[in-house]
Amino acid sequence: MKLSISQITTVTQGFVDDLDAYAAAGADAIGIWESKLEEDSLERFYASRLEAAVAVPAVPSILPLPLMDGPADPGERVEAICAGIRRLAPFGPACVLFLTGPGDDRAAILEGIRAIADEGRAQGVPVALEPIQREYAQFWTTVSSLDEAAALVDEAGADCGLLYDTWHLWREPLEQIDRHRERIRGVHLADWREPTRNTNDRVLPGDGVIDFGPILDALRWDGPFDLEIFSDSELPGSLWQEEPREVAARGIEALRRTLSTASA
Repeated sequence: MKLSISQITTVTQGFVDDLDAYAAAGADAIGIWESKLEEDSLERFYASRLEAAVAVPAVPSILPLPLMDGPADPGERVEAICAGIRRLAPFGPACVLFLTGPGDDRAAILEGIRAIADEGRAQGVPVALEPIQREYAQFWTTVSSLDEAAALVDEAGADCGLLYDTWHLWREPLEQIDRHRERIRGVHLADWREPTRNTNDRVLPGDGVIDFGPILDALRWDGPFDLEIFSDSELPGSLWQEEPREVAARGIEALRRTLSTASA
């Protein structure tokens, strides 16, 4: 099983420091965030010998996000996502994810999915729509399950995969994984703190309440497992308050322990 860390996990570090920290921790891959890229990032990436897991464009959603800056116009946002796909493509990521964003402009969402899928195909990069869990959906999305995301992609008639994130989908029926397993293009792992205090309050796998074993067995995932930690630095116990290299090392160990709970 390949182990990866998404760069938001060590949000205070730059790209090169992330490469060094993840490699030192024993990671096989890095989940690249376009917002961290610098002029020499591609060269540094290849020198690191890490693979690229799930990549995230600087503008990640079709409709505006209340908690993130970016253009207000959906068309401009889709253009930014497509530009991000072109910029991320040379890294060879497992996929580039995107969100719908919250709102009721369904026509813009469907048009955006089609354009993003077309750009992914043109660049030879899989793209994946990520459903976001229901409790905080009003900040991020119109879809909160694999079923809902798949139905939306089908309505768009687009060549677009799905992203599975344990923090978002752990309470959804495992049967949905069975239905859509072949469409999953990336997997994010994080655990659910109990109680969870806001939309950015994740913990390392094994430090929360998720039972990962059945999820991992259902996924049968053979790609990189990408640790993705959002953590509000203003809250006590936030992982974003800790030294990034230490978080990376602990994160890889947490991934190893968690993945060992899957059936052989």
